[in-house]
Amino acid sequence: MKTSTTISFLAIISKSQYSDASSLRASSVVNDNEQLDVKMEDKKIWNRKLDDHGDGDNDGAACMNSTSWMLTTKGPAGDNPCEGKKPSSNAYFDNTACMVDNVIMVLEQAGANVTKGYQGNIDASSRDPITEDYFTQGLCPVNVHWHLGAEHLSMGEFDENGVGPSDIHERRKLAGKERLGFQCGLYDEEDPKFTKNYNWEYCKDMEVGQTYEVHWPHSAAGACGTPNQYQTPFYDGVFCNDGIISLDPLNTYRKIGVQAQVYTIVNDESYYYPDMIKGMIVDGDMGSDVDKYTGSTTGTSRNNEICSKYTPITWQVDRKCHMISASSFDKMCADMMSQRDDMSDDLHPHGSRELVADDLAANNHHGLRE
Repeated sequence: MKTSTTISFLAIISKSQYSDASSLRASSVVNDNEQLDVKMEDKKIWNRKLDDHGDGDNDGAACMNSTSWMLTTKGPAGDNPCEGKKPSSNAYFDNTACMVDNVIMVLEQAGANVTKGYQGNIDASSRDPITEDYFTQGLCPVNVHWHLGAEHLSMGEFDENGVGPSDIHERRKLAGKERLGFQCGLYDEEDPKFTKNYNWEYCKDMEVGQTYEVHWPHSAAGACGTPNQYQTPFYDGVFCNDGIISLDPLNTYRKIGVQAQVYTIVNDESYYYPDMIKGMIVDGDMGSDVDKYTGSTTGTSRNNEICSKYTPITWQVDRKCHMISASSFDKMCADMMSQRDDMSDDLHPHGSRELVADDLAANNHHGLRE
């Protein structure tokens, strides 16, 4: 798809979702009044399980209405031109040793330290990240997935001093022994919104009170504006259309980007957002302090010895930790289940890569508060 077509499609979305041109950040952004209207209308369809007293505690019996089947019903079947587009036959992208004989063998990695003022040691000054909103550069979201804990480090927000609802052994067991990343400091065992169980219907292996880092991979080569836009694995969506992403000349950091936002899940409907699938939430303090740098893909198959060759790509990471309702995540999972492609492998938290060492991190962090 041509870039102009991509931008036109997203402009249609933005007309109804964004308050003005200066606030265009991600495809999930709406102004305060519109956000409230969307939340209320979406809740009528979503019909969360409010209790008999109507106090929003989610402790009543399930009461899904006749429209609930629409939440996970897929649209018309059709060909998926993105299937199998992950470049698995190209050895260039295979994981590789980060260093050989004390010589760094890879370009910059992620997730990195995003604390304000941080810079890594790899000279990436010739590879500036995308600092504009992705949609203005013709990129669209092609997937959403999340990690247990935060892969990035933001001191005072999600770091080694963070807290959660259970000890590490119980958390790892709950999440299928996935590696836990950093946690936020918001959890309070005396506050019921962090401890009250939630009846998960669509997301798997999730826990109220826990920290998760959500990633929205974006690509200029995605099937933007079509039923095939969202893909699992996300690589299929990133590389869907040929002739856009190039290794020579290298343009990956201008054509591929990821949004990342860290949340602590609460059982409280006042933190409900209906459209998490669309991208980073920008509302008040959410999405207002974003670090932008170039790095790589993440996940537990990489660490500081084995590195990713899917680099460089742009990262835009919210430095703050935010509370969000469990129902917001569950609604996102329902939306994922309604996509044409099978996204079931992304309905659970993935493990977190260990923090990237300074010697493997870029020195091009753009840390101005937006």
